[in-house]
Amino acid sequence: QVRLVESGGGLVQAGESLRLSCAASGRIFMINVMGWYRQAAGEQRELVAELHNSGATNYADSVKGRFTISEDSAKNTAYLQMNNLKPEDTAVYYCTMTLWSSSGATGTHWGQGTQVTVSS
Repeated sequence: QVRLVESGGGLVQAGESLRLSCAASGRIFMINVMGWYRQAAGEQRELVAELHNSGATNYADSVKGRFTISEDSAKNTAYLQMNNLKPEDTAVYYCTMTLWSSSGATGTHWGQGTQVTVSS
């Protein structure tokens, strides 16, 4: 069974930085896509950033130039470096990975979420 565990959330002031981590464990053969979503209170979950195993990335317009998604493939870990944080970045951030397991099954897995709060 695949499990994703996020860390790195917290309370910061506007203009500061945070780095989120997402470590995947289990019988993983290959990760195809790593992504970060967020959901603010009363809002729908939205894509923040994604990284394909081709190296292609995709970012929400609201975070372009401020957030960077990266990975350590040897550790099956995804990162989201968030710079110049704004109060509107406040949300629960979720990690997601679309992957092949060692059993040959493919699917998308989600972490439990980590809270990011940015004060003005």
